[in-house]
Amino acid sequence: MPHKGSCHCGATQFEIDFTPETATRCNCSFCTKRGALWIYGAPDQFRLLTPMEKNARYSPTWEENRHYFCATCGCTTFSDNPDYSVFATDPENAEAQFDPTKRRISVNLWLLDDFDIEAVPVEQVDGRSGW
Repeated sequence: MPHKGSCHCGATQFEIDFTPETATRCNCSFCTKRGALWIYGAPDQFRLLTPMEKNARYSPTWEENRHYFCATCGCTTFSDNPDYSVFATDPENAEAQFDPTKRRISVNLWLLDDFDIEAVPVEQVDGRSGW
């Protein structure tokens, strides 16, 4: 059963085809300023239900990091990034494993509608030191 989500004003609406088991709170400058709790899925597990034009994009580091937010109310909505999870499995050899064509969707957990957000355990990530 898909879970629906939306920004504050409703201009950005989406569905995810997975139930988050954990969320990530990262302390890097981007995540702390945006105030998001991230959940992750494969690109085919995410469907944007409203036109992409309702979103604005921000790519502070390089073009392959695609961070979106509602162009009307400003809520951080989702990101389409390379799958950086290889860094967690082998940080010494991450560059050899990194493939920017393998994508991962990050969704702001706070935006899920009718979902018990408090039931999802939150993992802390030290992005301030690790990026």
